[in-house]
Amino acid sequence: MKLIHIKKPSLAILFFFIIVVTTLVGSCQGQNSPQDFLNAHNAARAQVGVGPMVWDANVARFAQNYVSSRVGDCNLVHSTNRPYGENLAKGSGDFTGKAAVDLWVSEKANYNYPSNTCAQGQVCGHYTQVVWRNSVRLGCARARCNNGWWYISCNYDPPGNFNGQRPY
Repeated sequence: MKLIHIKKPSLAILFFFIIVVTTLVGSCQGQNSPQDFLNAHNAARAQVGVGPMVWDANVARFAQNYVSSRVGDCNLVHSTNRPYGENLAKGSGDFTGKAAVDLWVSEKANYNYPSNTCAQGQVCGHYTQVVWRNSVRLGCARARCNNGWWYISCNYDPPGNFNGQRPY
């Protein structure tokens, strides 16, 4: 076997290494970026003809502060005195932002648009907040709880889910 000694790495090898590392580091967040949260919400909204939301840094900061405050107990308790609509979720393993949004959107099966009600004994309010026409700004955050689970909050501005009003 013949060994080849390289005195200086070529620029091409160095460039390749930088690209690989950047790609690996970027993919570690898997479906937790602002765009990932937005895409999941806006896909559900598009299905019912509701316009897209935009990411709002102030709303996201509120969400981040709240999820950070819950890492000690990881309880799904809504924030108090919040100016925004709010959906919460938690999960184990690699529970992503998209998985949380998919969970909320799965409640669509429980929502009856003609009567503007949830099926008896079922929940659909997370879904109706996702597709609430007047909610146009979104901010979400994710934090790992002390027990290893993930805690996710999405906040909506202006809030939705007003009694007697249809989401779209």
